[in-house]
Amino acid sequence: MPGAIAGELARLGGARRIGLLGGSFNPAHGAHRRISLRAARRLQLDAVWWLVSPQNPLKASADMAPLEARLAEAKCIAGYSPIRVTAIETMLGTRYSADTLRILRRRLPQARFVWIIGADNLAQLHAWKRWPELMRIVPVAIFDRPTYSRSALTSPAAKRFAGFRKPAREAAALAGSPAPAWAFITDALDSLSATALRQAGAWSGGEVKKRSVT
Repeated sequence: MPGAIAGELARLGGARRIGLLGGSFNPAHGAHRRISLRAARRLQLDAVWWLVSPQNPLKASADMAPLEARLAEAKCIAGYSPIRVTAIETMLGTRYSADTLRILRRRLPQARFVWIIGADNLAQLHAWKRWPELMRIVPVAIFDRPTYSRSALTSPAAKRFAGFRKPAREAAALAGSPAPAWAFITDALDSLSATALRQAGAWSGGEVKKRSVT
């Protein structure tokens, strides 16, 4: 397995400034792509890796599509762009983001990582396993989502690390900043979600109907 991990890291490329967007991607959709491309631009990243999780510990597995189907859909949505889709968490055997980030930092010491999350995840970050450790491993860029601004910015995570918040105008400096460091970015809000697609019947575990990657 160490050889497979090394091969996967080589496939992902030798970018130095890398955004990490983790999740179930059940399914991947246009909002994932848009936030990734915005992050690449605002944070001046060379690439954004989509870390397709084998199983999100905070989500039920009952309606989770097979990993292979989610990977295939993610690659279709990503298209030709700075986005790289990977199931490296499966190879690493990690369940929690803090573990994944710590290993990636160790395996790629030359890389400058930024963890990318939506405001909805900042609002519930205190429910994540070892979330304070996560904040101290890599800088974090939080992208706002409709209706989540207040709950995100008054969350336990935002309060605990308030002294390490950077202005959004300095977001490009995150990749070179020592952690903890985070910025809250409010441009171009996007309300699309994987949950909404599943509830609308637009994802059956095989493909997203009426796909949009704009």
